[in-house]
Amino acid sequence: MATLLSLVVVFAFAPAGNWQMTDKYTVRFAGGGEVGGIFKTMKGSIVFDEQNLAASNFDLSIDVASINTGNGLMNTHAKSAEWFEAAKYPVIRFTSKKIVKNGVAYQVTGDMEIHGVKKELTLPFSFQNKGATGIFSGTFTINRSDFHIGKPGGDVEENIKLDISVPVVKK
Repeated sequence: MATLLSLVVVFAFAPAGNWQMTDKYTVRFAGGGEVGGIFKTMKGSIVFDEQNLAASNFDLSIDVASINTGNGLMNTHAKSAEWFEAAKYPVIRFTSKKIVKNGVAYQVTGDMEIHGVKKELTLPFSFQNKGATGIFSGTFTINRSDFHIGKPGGDVEENIKLDISVPVVKK
């Protein structure tokens, strides 16, 4: 579940066409077994113009304390010093550097910061443009050990799958 935070972080967009996130977004994570859940609070700016990717960018952040595994004890444990250290590192953040077209989809390269560790990642995403509305979505995997989340090994898989969907409206 710690690695999912990294995902969230992957959808911080901010290109030439300004978009506003709706409150219907989802940030889901799964790490095998009983490890999985959502992050309930995400905010950021999205500037995205399919015709001008150079002017596009994302800047998103997720509130680590908003983690919800469906189990109160697991939520408390995930926020503790053993995992995310939510009190010390309250935000997961993704800031894009470059967006490119990749077939019918896109790839965004940017800095993901989780648990005080910043790494450059390239993440796939798609955009369904519906005129005044749209949906950004992506599924990818992040290695939790890259961000010093939890102890290596154990019951939680190293690779955490993130599934993100961000409905937007034109500003």
